Amino acid sequence: MNRNEGRMGSSEEVFLEDDGVAPAAIVPEETSSTAKFNWSTPTETVVLPSRGVFYPPQHPLHNREEIEIRYMTAKEEDLLTDRALLKNGTAIDRALQNLITDKNIKVNEMLVGDKNAVIVAARITGYGSEYDTKVTCPACAEVDDFSFDLSDVKSNNTFEAVEELGITLTNRSTFIITLPFSKVEVECRLLTGNDEVKIFKESQRRQKKKMPSSALTDQLKEVIISVNGDTDIISRTTFVRQMPAKDSRYLRTTLGKVTPNLDMTHLYECTNCGHTADMEVPLTTDFFWPK
Repeated sequence: MNRNEGRMGSSEEVFLEDDGVAPAAIVPEETSSTAKFNWSTPTETVVLPSRGVFYPPQHPLHNREEIEIRYMTAKEEDLLTDRALLKNGTAIDRALQNLITDKNIKVNEMLVGDKNAVIVAARITGYGSEYDTKVTCPACAEVDDFSFDLSDVKSNNTFEAVEELGITLTNRSTFIITLPFSKVEVECRLLTGNDEVKIFKESQRRQKKKMPSSALTDQLKEVIISVNGDTDIISRTTFVRQMPAKDSRYLRTTLGKVTPNLDMTHLYECTNCGHTADMEVPLTTDFFWPK
């Protein structure tokens, strides 16, 4: 929702002297060239996929269904192209933090789905809803140019998915899921931006030490908070490492369905082989750095 009515102000009222002639203009200390660019940046309302339901009472987003962000400006573009920020993976987070009008809200304390909603909204305010990028056909591996319409992106329905899948939603805003192969009952929480940063840093650490990737297990270790009621970290870590692949895949798929987030899928048709499929919007370098 755009909240930009009255942002540019109205024309000044002119008062005439007794002889009917307008008085000479009074020039303020700042020059007229500076004054004419003194406008308020437009803002946009972003609806949160979580509707604020999954935040604790002390969190600034508790029960808040939407937040307000400013339109992107050249200042945010500077942050998005800062080499140091790009190198440590914080460029987008710094730009988003700048755009959120309520400074009590910290972007990395937001749930991942809500943060994604802000990312998409920010991109639309900066470069429009048309997102042109390259995708690879899953059938023939042909690289295609494809245009995604970001204005078509909608939020999923967490509560509907929970009911359909028979998942238990606790009063702590966690999910209890019974795994189909091992029959183990796991309790899972939603990830925040800080969790993403933690997983990313661990991935970088392993890469520098030339260790094999552990991105999947690292994510599961963050998500799972109890196994058959046991919250001990050693028990949880051991289970994650020994979890059957069938259960791991089921858990990741199920969490993807019940996590409040944006549905980023679009119908794709390959220009080479005609294969059609639902394809998720790829967040490549083209997303915030369009050519």
